[in-house]
Amino acid sequence: MDLSWSHHAFTRRRTLTAATGLAAGALLPSGPALAAAAQYTNPVIWQDFADIDVMRVGDTYYASASTMHYSPGAPVLRSYDLVNWEIAGHAVPVLDFGAKYDLNGARGYVRGIWASSLAYRPSNRTFYWLGQIDFARTYLYTATAVEGPWSRLTTISTPYYDAGLLVDTDDTLYVAYGNTTISVAQLSPDGRSQVRTQEVFRTPSSVGTLEGARFYKINGQYYIFLTRPANGQYILKSPSGPFGPYTMRQVLLDLRGPIPGGGVPHQGGLVRTQSGAWYYMAFVDAYPGGRMPALAPVTWTADGWPVVQLVNGAWGTTYPSPAVPTPPRQVTPMTGVDTFDGTSLKPRWEWNHNPDNTRWSVGNGLTLRTATVTHDLYWARNTLTHRIQGPTSTATVQLDHSAMRDGDRAGLALLRDSSAWIGLMRDGGATRVATVTGLTMDGNWNTTGTGTEIASAPVSGGRVWLRANADIRPGAPRPGTFSYSTDGITFTRLGPAFSMGNDWRFFMGYRFALFNHATQALGGAVRVTRFEVSTP
Repeated sequence: MDLSWSHHAFTRRRTLTAATGLAAGALLPSGPALAAAAQYTNPVIWQDFADIDVMRVGDTYYASASTMHYSPGAPVLRSYDLVNWEIAGHAVPVLDFGAKYDLNGARGYVRGIWASSLAYRPSNRTFYWLGQIDFARTYLYTATAVEGPWSRLTTISTPYYDAGLLVDTDDTLYVAYGNTTISVAQLSPDGRSQVRTQEVFRTPSSVGTLEGARFYKINGQYYIFLTRPANGQYILKSPSGPFGPYTMRQVLLDLRGPIPGGGVPHQGGLVRTQSGAWYYMAFVDAYPGGRMPALAPVTWTADGWPVVQLVNGAWGTTYPSPAVPTPPRQVTPMTGVDTFDGTSLKPRWEWNHNPDNTRWSVGNGLTLRTATVTHDLYWARNTLTHRIQGPTSTATVQLDHSAMRDGDRAGLALLRDSSAWIGLMRDGGATRVATVTGLTMDGNWNTTGTGTEIASAPVSGGRVWLRANADIRPGAPRPGTFSYSTDGITFTRLGPAFSMGNDWRFFMGYRFALFNHATQALGGAVRVTRFEVSTP
């Protein structure tokens, strides 16, 4: 038995060029002590991790996800039970794919890290990440530990769209990729170049679009797991080898999902536990928050096809927890307090585009020195983002603004293609706390609104607490609210609720974002001494 593992929802190519119970086979292993609660609840992660690729190495599970224009890119998640996850690192340390990812004369919104693939090669004990950028070429990164350091192994001229990387039992590397027309490529033994590529399947017009490939070898047969964006999942099977021929079967279509108001679970990967049980980890479109991972058990038919186990005809909200060995430790929570100690950012943080590393630092807080002179937050460098925890959560920031300069703008945003923020404005030697809405982009991700101040209050001293509450339950636009405090205890609401849109076309969900930019001249700074994400 052997496996390897890629994906996406809605055809981005189109968007950008114009968007019951465990299986009988899920037996308890004999030997290792078993742990876990009696049930788990979907989504297993109520944060935005789309296009999941999932695998197991020994007793540890790993998954990767899309991050578009955020840097570092391609987060690698880690779990010991498939239910509780932590962010271990990022496979793409910097988006060095062109000046637009530095906000240098151009912008990379909704480009960058799309559906990609994560695999492990036992022969050299190395992790591999593979993904294409901007339909131009494919990049392959490697690391001996998911925390890093990750380094670029090679660049391949063929853009492997929505690729799935397979490490075969004979150690050969194969890639399944494509949109509607699905191809398989064979890489050289060192993984640095393409040996051959061949079309292996053309999607029937009756099915429509298939993409988001995941590539597996299971019981001697080759499988390519494909999504029909954004409501179906199909699988191809070949008993004859990686280049086919393949036959197709529908796995799910228009299946009711586990998040009220959310979409159909799709575009993820298959993984086998130590005990031989199989699971499918997909994502659920759940805007305004993004795309949330959900987990369901899988059984196999006698002739080798996967079947998702349903609850009352739907993807279950709850299932019995996977039977796994007792985890060696608890995973690091994705929420909670960060005081920015140490010498680097924790992996739950990602910048909006690449940062100017000369303009920020950590240790005794996070210092953000102004890096851009602009009236447009979407052009401002060094905006630091954090995923929002669903269904509702609150971010609270303690901010030292004593080193701000006239014209500076610093604060806490709800960031997406329609954004709002609460923060400090310093003008004419005076500082006020303000709420700003109306930051907008069009469908080509050009700025159409730089914001309007809708409420403000004067503040004195050098310290303030800012708070944003976000409701990201899907199915309708949801409110985001802002408040501030001068003592960290009593908070005052500032301005009306902001409506967080639930359109899918930006792909990434809303994020909390810390920013500091100038509108007149560089030189100012703020220091974030505490950041906390809390849930009700």
